[in-house]
Amino acid sequence: MRLLRSLTLLLVLFAPAAFADGTYQVELILFRQNGEPAATNQPAPEDWDAGARKLGPDNQASTSLDTLVGKLESSENYKVLLHRAWQQDLSATPSKVAISSGQKQFGHYPIEGTVSLGLARFTDIDANFWVNQLDDHGVLVTSERMRQATRVRNGELTYLDNGSLAMLIKVSPLQAPR
Repeated sequence: MRLLRSLTLLLVLFAPAAFADGTYQVELILFRQNGEPAATNQPAPEDWDAGARKLGPDNQASTSLDTLVGKLESSENYKVLLHRAWQQDLSATPSKVAISSGQKQFGHYPIEGTVSLGLARFTDIDANFWVNQLDDHGVLVTSERMRQATRVRNGELTYLDNGSLAMLIKVSPLQAPR
């Protein structure tokens, strides 16, 4: 009988991680807050996407925060730089996705970054983006970096502030957790 209680206790301790795995819809909006000085001027590294799965046009999903993007774009205070949505399997082991916008030149895009997501009771987010300025020949002149890590509740829209750059991100389950 004691063995049965111990086994039950072990199952209860390990079950939440197993039930948390699943497919999630991730949507993010990267925008500039006009009038704010650039937080950093740190050039994007050559290996900015190291170890990340590329988010291409074929694995993007339809966006649901279009009304919010419209409000940001209609304001003089904000400029939307990137708006993407995709589906991703999440688990306790973080997985990283590389996101870019614009034409690639000499290994860099005008906007490039990674989002690492790990799932437990909450979702751990580590966002690392660069807004690059390229010269007429495509050479990287300067970059503005946004780096934020946080823990959020699933399904909630979260605001990440980094001075002149900011992000809204939402991670929602697509199906009931297994």
